[in-house]
Amino acid sequence: MAASRARPDDPALDSLMGKIEREHGLRLASYKQPCLRRRLAVRMRACGAHTFGAYAEVLDAVPAEYDRLLDALTVNVTRFFRNPETWALLGRRVVPELWARPGRVRVWSAGCASGEEPYSLALLFAEHAAAGEGVEAALARLRIDATDLDPEAVEVARRAEYPAAALAEVPPALLARWFSAEPPHRVAPALARRVRVAVHDLTREPPPAPPYHLIVCRNAVIYFDRATQERIFAAFAEALVPGGRLLLGKVETLYGPARARFDLEEPRERLFRRR
Repeated sequence: MAASRARPDDPALDSLMGKIEREHGLRLASYKQPCLRRRLAVRMRACGAHTFGAYAEVLDAVPAEYDRLLDALTVNVTRFFRNPETWALLGRRVVPELWARPGRVRVWSAGCASGEEPYSLALLFAEHAAAGEGVEAALARLRIDATDLDPEAVEVARRAEYPAAALAEVPPALLARWFSAEPPHRVAPALARRVRVAVHDLTREPPPAPPYHLIVCRNAVIYFDRATQERIFAAFAEALVPGGRLLLGKVETLYGPARARFDLEEPRERLFRRR
């Protein structure tokens, strides 16, 4: 599939994409065309802009519209332990196996949105280790890199404070052990310190600090064109240690040459093992 540039007969969209990239570094060329057009249409309707040129004028007149556009392009739908069956698999199979390895355990939550996913991962590892060698030893061995393109979502992740609705699927015992009692519920500082949050563009930047034992990237690459997905998957393969795991979203597929470097371990949950 060719890179997702505007069609030759659509110079106004091409001009708008170039403007957004020049002025804010957001590379829309990697997005799938249908997805990009739908998300742009949402913001254009909200602004009353009927053409791409008119929307470019809105961006000049209302700088805050760039942030709203970024929110529309990076849909941050998440909560703690979203899709419980996925987390059950991680807790039952992946976490114990990775924890049995000597040394540090390194995890990357790519496209982490507002941080519920990486803190859920940290909680899983801490709970597993607490049953054996103790929580303090668990936290000393664990590093989780949490990255997202949206600076506002990253700031929420750094604060590590969440409304009750975001924790609806957290078991009561874990809620009492790892979060403050009153909303907004704050992640326990000892746990939050194991998660390093940063702005990162999957389409252009290398993995933040490989090698990793586990990469979780759910429902992020689906918005990109085939060529961009293949580059991202190749980067994941390089960033993982042999035997490391890659967890994708349930509707996502591993494409390109990188596919030969993975075995599909759990088809339903889209869990792959690096060869």
